[in-house]
Amino acid sequence: MRPTDRTEPDAVDRARELLRPEAAERASDPAATDAGYLDLLGGELDSTGAFQDLMTTRFVPAIYERYWRPALARMVKGITGPGMAEEIRIARLLLGLGPGDLVLDVACGPGNFSREFAPAVGDDGLVVGVDASPTMLARGVNDLRAAGLGNLALIRADAAELPFRDGVFDGVCCFAALHLFADPLAALDQMRRTLAPGGRIALMTSVRRQLSVPPLKPLLQRASGVRIFEPDEIVTALADRGFENVRQRLAGMVQFVGGRLPPA
Repeated sequence: MRPTDRTEPDAVDRARELLRPEAAERASDPAATDAGYLDLLGGELDSTGAFQDLMTTRFVPAIYERYWRPALARMVKGITGPGMAEEIRIARLLLGLGPGDLVLDVACGPGNFSREFAPAVGDDGLVVGVDASPTMLARGVNDLRAAGLGNLALIRADAAELPFRDGVFDGVCCFAALHLFADPLAALDQMRRTLAPGGRIALMTSVRRQLSVPPLKPLLQRASGVRIFEPDEIVTALADRGFENVRQRLAGMVQFVGGRLPPA
């Protein structure tokens, strides 16, 4: 028997305990785990544009971790920007992960960051990866089985309506996705809601730095479905939501932003 055959249900069961009552009721349906992850959506979400549509194809998930995500990130971060290993280090630094932490990875894709967080939180901790794309999560299930991690659960859910109770996570990560959401500030509200006192947030998203003709910005956003945030927009949004020690690092057209909620 493979280790994941034994440990995988444990992680899913632990994740179920974090759900709101209405989501927990949906999660109790045995069919919700037929695909190997916990599906709390069933139907499809409305698309925000071409980039989000690509995430639901079979082609992009197959090449996402090895080719697509590194190449796209390099293009927008510039040749001197951080590589994938450095991105993971930045995320872990902003989250301040430790043994026993409960971590939410929003728009986790195939779980490439989630799998990196799992060893840091240990057997007493739990990582929950959430994504809306069935094809991304299907790839994530295969990679999770290969990794043999027993403290990582994958859930299909809407980032704008996270299914978790208030204040259950010690850290929330959302890398390379906030700019694809239909209402990114509403998604930030949801992430803030699920964080416990003293909780940390780590974001990587777009930032307007090199767009020489600002009037083109709305046209680019409508065509691609990618929102381009103003330089201080996300920093201000976190501060408005009660985060302290908000830090921002810029690399090309990308920003890394983190903050911490005050303790109880």
